[in-house]
Amino acid sequence: MSITIKTPEEIEKMRIVGKLAAELLDYIGPYVKEGVTTGELDKVCHDYTVTVQQAIPAPLNYAPSGHNPYPKSICTSVNHQVCHGVPGEKKLKNGDIVNIDVTTIKDGFHGDTSRMFYIGEPSIQARRLCETAFECMWLGIAAIKPGKRLGDIGQVIQKYAESHGYSVVREFCGHGIGRNFHEEPQVLHYGKAGTGVELAPGMVFTVEPMINAGRRDIRQLGDGWSIVTKDHSLSAQWEHTILVTETGYEVLTLSSGSPQKPGNLP
Repeated sequence: MSITIKTPEEIEKMRIVGKLAAELLDYIGPYVKEGVTTGELDKVCHDYTVTVQQAIPAPLNYAPSGHNPYPKSICTSVNHQVCHGVPGEKKLKNGDIVNIDVTTIKDGFHGDTSRMFYIGEPSIQARRLCETAFECMWLGIAAIKPGKRLGDIGQVIQKYAESHGYSVVREFCGHGIGRNFHEEPQVLHYGKAGTGVELAPGMVFTVEPMINAGRRDIRQLGDGWSIVTKDHSLSAQWEHTILVTETGYEVLTLSSGSPQKPGNLP
């Protein structure tokens, strides 16, 4: 599959759906607290997407080759879960960190974003990991402009994460997005500057580094979806959908409640 360059009309639709995805994370925020189950969070998100936003939750029944259909409308990855955590009966407890990953479909286009949430008061180590993962995402985004290469994104993320004593998950990466949930290119969160596909205006893809407190090794749970760290160390992830513009980038998954870009970054 080749990389699709989005038309101005397609880009406008992606702005709309990207904002809807971000606003879904704004909406769910107050519900993410001690004692709630991840299954309850899934139901709140599903109902809001369908009834209020008049949109479709892309993860529900998503079935890439070799996988059973995903059974829920969002992904909830708690503590040592890296990604694709399936919501269920697990109650969130004080000190937990949780990634909520949402993808919304509106008018045939997808918007994909995720955030970390704290339950009560996380440990200093957990908070530091989440903050570093957030900075990694933004450093990767800041590397985006026409003429740069995908390797520039991966290199700056890997360098920053490893300089803080963390590791970068290799098996999962960012991806092109548009009419399809996953398109070309694959956006690695590690690599060498100056390598890979050259960025061009109209490309749309996600930047979503998964950063582990321990080793980068992962394993899949028996549900066929949930990914965890092999050494049971904490993992954190943030995600935005990005448009390459004529002069740099535009973040398509921002809303009034989105955490702001760190002021200490370029």
